Amino acid sequence: MAGTTSYIKGKQILAVDDEEDILDTIADILEGAHVDRALSYEVASRKIQEKRYDLAILDIMGVNGLQLLEETVRRGIPTVMLTAHSINPETLLESIRKGAISYLPKETLAELDTLLNQLLEAYAKGEPPWRLLFEKLGDYFDKRFGPEWKAKEKEFWSEFSRTYQIGKGIQERLKNDPRIIGKGI
Repeated sequence: MAGTTSYIKGKQILAVDDEEDILDTIADILEGAHVDRALSYEVASRKIQEKRYDLAILDIMGVNGLQLLEETVRRGIPTVMLTAHSINPETLLESIRKGAISYLPKETLAELDTLLNQLLEAYAKGEPPWRLLFEKLGDYFDKRFGPEWKAKEKEFWSEFSRTYQIGKGIQERLKNDPRIIGKGI
């Protein structure tokens, strides 16, 4: 990240995983950020209610990450899902529907600082973080899930590919439009 603006430095980040070594790795990689850790759903849920975070990084398995995602979204905390065992089209889709800004395989942990910096930059500028994710990891998902992995939810993915490019300002207006509410956009 040399020579680029850091969107991570000084941020309050909540990292949740049931593996302490993963939390240690996240904290080491995100040097310059204030990384608060939680090893369980209960501790993470309490922290989400008690403190304001700039970002949450949630594992899916072992800590009920999808439930925590609902809690972080309600609190307005941008959230990235980071998982190994739940890398599948269903949890990717559910993460999108529940409001995550990204979904990263733990295999990308070594480049977490770079990926998060790019995602947070896009988010801060009102650009779609999901577009960035699919530009960076689309081939990974195609290889991991198979070439036809979007076919089961073809309508969703077709609509998603059109709407993930909508900027933040437009999203704010649209989320209050009764014709749009409840459509998962």
